[in-house]
Amino acid sequence: PRSTLFPYTTLFRSLDSTWRPYDDAVAALSQAGSECGLLHSVHPSKPVRDKAQELAQRVAEAAVALSLNREVYQALVVVEASNADESTRHYVDRTLLQYRLAGVDKDDVTRAKLRELQDKATLLSLTIGRNVQEGTLNVEVTDLSELEGLPEDFRKNNPPDAYGKVVLTTDYPDYMPVMTFAKSDALRRRMFLAYNTRAFPANRELLLDLFRTRHAIANLLGFATWADLATADQMIGSAGNMKKFLDRLEQSTRAGAEREYGIIFDFAKSRRPGLQVIDAASRGYWLEQYRRREFAFDSQSVRPYFPYKQVEAGVLATAARLFKVEFRPAKEAQVWHASVSAWDVFDNQQLVGRFYLDMHPREGKDKWFSAAPLVPGIAGRQVPEAALICNFPGGANKPDDPGLMQHSDVVTYFHEFGHLMHAILGGQQQWAGISGIATEGDFVEVPSQMLEEFFRDPKLLQTFAKHYVTGEPIPTELVAVMNQAGAFGRADWVRTQLFYTNYSLDVHDRDPETLDLDALLRADYERFLPYGWIDGNRMYASFTHLCGYSSNYYTYLYDKVIAIDFFNQFDRARLLDDPATMRYRRAVIDR
Repeated sequence: PRSTLFPYTTLFRSLDSTWRPYDDAVAALSQAGSECGLLHSVHPSKPVRDKAQELAQRVAEAAVALSLNREVYQALVVVEASNADESTRHYVDRTLLQYRLAGVDKDDVTRAKLRELQDKATLLSLTIGRNVQEGTLNVEVTDLSELEGLPEDFRKNNPPDAYGKVVLTTDYPDYMPVMTFAKSDALRRRMFLAYNTRAFPANRELLLDLFRTRHAIANLLGFATWADLATADQMIGSAGNMKKFLDRLEQSTRAGAEREYGIIFDFAKSRRPGLQVIDAASRGYWLEQYRRREFAFDSQSVRPYFPYKQVEAGVLATAARLFKVEFRPAKEAQVWHASVSAWDVFDNQQLVGRFYLDMHPREGKDKWFSAAPLVPGIAGRQVPEAALICNFPGGANKPDDPGLMQHSDVVTYFHEFGHLMHAILGGQQQWAGISGIATEGDFVEVPSQMLEEFFRDPKLLQTFAKHYVTGEPIPTELVAVMNQAGAFGRADWVRTQLFYTNYSLDVHDRDPETLDLDALLRADYERFLPYGWIDGNRMYASFTHLCGYSSNYYTYLYDKVIAIDFFNQFDRARLLDDPATMRYRRAVIDR
């Protein structure tokens, strides 16, 4: 650090003597935090999850302390990096910006308060996530006629108990089929309310406390709101720019969404004379029914072509061909559960990473879908590691269940695998601090959303989508109809994203002392979505993106535009063999 007693010490500051040990500390903190976070999310033992949460909090506290350490900042800032390579200059500039945004230049009292508030925000976020993770609720079915419309394999996997009762859960493999296929309005409504209250009321006050804490942090740093602070280092530049972007999308999609709803409502009313409104619990069901009639497409018809094991093999084979890498089972790797598999990644016969697949639900496990970086890569020193945490049907706990997936599940799989490949192939940098998925926060969804487009191609799907009984590949005509049916409802999809996005912004862009989570949820819902509001909806209590993306959930919509631009660079006739694949990898993924 600079010193009035020893001013000459700045002469000895260099990238190797100062930034290298700093980066080593960043790598150690990152790995410790990521591994604790993983165990907190997936370990089958509750005591281990409890301990992992405690340790994750301690690691986060150490990271906050580092971000506010003025002496470290002063040591870093005096290093001359103008003649370094491009990636190093980017790392230096980005790191120093993060230090300033953390408040390193504030006085001692302010920095102490910032540290206290940041530590509190971390604990609140961990607790909120844990409540969602362990908040699975049951939905009981005593009248078995309520199961009408659900797939045959679903009913087989959920037989009545000794009392003639079927017990479903709010886990994804139960929730999605019910909301899409169940003919019973009552069952769908019970499932909808259970799913959207599974962390209520526990998370309501915790969220309010989190928003108050973030607001206080932003004010101490000179920002009017948390949204202003959270966008200061993003591509979008400011909360004001975010609002302009969202307003343009709102205006451009309103008419299309109203037209789509009118079509669906008229269709539903023809089936249910006297129907006044399609409510939130019936949206997916009536979309499915309309697509069956209008496009002659039943989304259940493609499920036999997507048994889980074949999909896994297909995703791996597609990614290997696309990125020109090889995946080999890492049989000696230690895993946290018997259902988890480990894989090594080779590029030109050189080991470049390892990943883990934890793909099916179980008690106590995180119920969402995500990619988790574990070990940051440092070129020539350590290879990156990452994990997929998903909740697809099938798995070892249901040996007789082939785990038939909907096409949307397949797309989700490749989306998350895109994050995984970004972490591994982007994890070959010389600095841990910019290794892996180390882009601006509002770019991270681009690679994964771009890859979603690949899985609408019939030739690609036919390489692995084969009927689990007959072995016949999925017919080209069926894929064409599926894609046509899937195109209906795009405006509705954007409006749904606008609802999530604006709610995420709104809770972070106002005085938290006047914030009414329930009133705001309903107001935003009714602003963007035409489907009837259901009283008792507490979606915010389990919407964990409020902790992760905070105000910046706009990332999904923002990145979708970029992702489509990327995909348009590929030759549709030879998606995996187009030279654009390696240009894309070198220019986007590897950097």
